[in-house]
Amino acid sequence: MTLEPIPIRREIHPWQSLSNFFTLMRSDIYSALERDPAARSALEILILYPGLHAIWVHRISHWLWTHDSKLIARWLSQLARGLTGIEIHPGAKIGMNLFIDHGMGVVIGETAEIGHDVTLYHGVTLGGTSLEKGKRHPTIGDRVTIGTGAKVLGNILVGNDSRIGANAVVVRSVPENSVVVGVPGQIVKRARQHTADDAPDLNHASLPDVIGVTLKDLLARVTELEAIVEGQARSQDPLYAPVGEAWESIDFAI
Repeated sequence: MTLEPIPIRREIHPWQSLSNFFTLMRSDIYSALERDPAARSALEILILYPGLHAIWVHRISHWLWTHDSKLIARWLSQLARGLTGIEIHPGAKIGMNLFIDHGMGVVIGETAEIGHDVTLYHGVTLGGTSLEKGKRHPTIGDRVTIGTGAKVLGNILVGNDSRIGANAVVVRSVPENSVVVGVPGQIVKRARQHTADDAPDLNHASLPDVIGVTLKDLLARVTELEAIVEGQARSQDPLYAPVGEAWESIDFAI
């Protein structure tokens, strides 16, 4: 069973109407085929991908939420949570072609907003950090990838075409075309811009080691300065500096 991409009217958000529900389903399936190398057929995705099942139930529960049926909407979202392991509050706004890969442990809060063509991996949290009733969850731009175990917290914006590395904790807004790594998340501007015409950026394990590189350069500089002060060149490597990609010393107490 093959599936071809179909044009979607992107100016109409899926949370505004259920009239194009089946068209959106088809587009979601195509997105999974495009982004998951393990996917073999549209039928397999239709019946076996809990990430898409959670999204489809959410579209119904969100419609109920916006039509004064909040209790039923919450019940439906909790039913989907039990069946898929993915918790999406019915108040959250989700754009087109969201793909949740594996999905177990994903949590999307009430006032979260997600743009188009976004990819989330398992263990991702789009959480709130305030007791206020207003906007307290993140807004995620288009074509953003959020890696395994990452936490994006608070009323912040993650700009278009950004990538959040696995297990990063993001607590401040992220400019467009950035990569975020670490705890708390460090923002690194891309050397090469990602655009809407590029293939999905799914390499969420490609994590620049901002702290490690800085520390290595600092240790090398300290050793160089010590050699100048002592008036002699040193032959040994800087103390604790990594050899290749491994950090070595006499004893790191581990």
